Amino acid sequence: MIEDLVLLHGFGGTRRAWDGVIGALSHERYRPLALDLPGHGTNAVAERPITFAACVRNVLAESPERFALGGYSLGGRIALCTALTAPERVSRLMLVSSTAGIEDAAERAERSARDRQLAGALEREGVEDFLVRWRAQPLFAEDPPFVDELACADYRRNPAYALAAVLRGIGTGEMEPLWERLPGLTMPVTVLAGERDRKFVELGRRMAELLPDAELVIVPGGHRLPLESPEAVARAF
Repeated sequence: MIEDLVLLHGFGGTRRAWDGVIGALSHERYRPLALDLPGHGTNAVAERPITFAACVRNVLAESPERFALGGYSLGGRIALCTALTAPERVSRLMLVSSTAGIEDAAERAERSARDRQLAGALEREGVEDFLVRWRAQPLFAEDPPFVDELACADYRRNPAYALAAVLRGIGTGEMEPLWERLPGLTMPVTVLAGERDRKFVELGRRMAELLPDAELVIVPGGHRLPLESPEAVARAF
């Protein structure tokens, strides 16, 4: 039987970030649906506030009645929130290069302040200048050039005002940590991380230990696995 599979991209991406993964999936097994999250792509509406609750409502409204759910980075955090909100609708979960949030309140506040500064820079400078800052993060330092090119093409599909609203509303620092709630998620979960992405390998290992029915899968690549290693991501599903 063909299974519905909903896919959620990361910050600054769009549903197109999943093109390579969708191309590598077995279409005899999956019916994939990649969504544009609020503040991104076709869902970049200026006047609508962006919150985690609003994102969850959006995902549930656009998804089939019951579905497997995969999320990358920011999309993984929204996937977690969705599964915790409506576990009866999520048959299984795939978390790619993601986390259950920042537990330390001071660290969370510091991240929130940094994201708000970035949001201001986005509004003043536009997407192109912002990309210079964003791409310089150590997180992406070892990515092959083709990965950076694909990521930048996707970033450019988003207006600056919308990405600024995303950083202010659903940045990592705005998320209440979900670590203590992970044991309540009983559906099968695959936690996927790239071998170069050491921070998220450790975060993934911890999530897998807390989830009752989870497997940690480490594949070649860095943080941006849907772009760098789409076949490996597809196999993990």
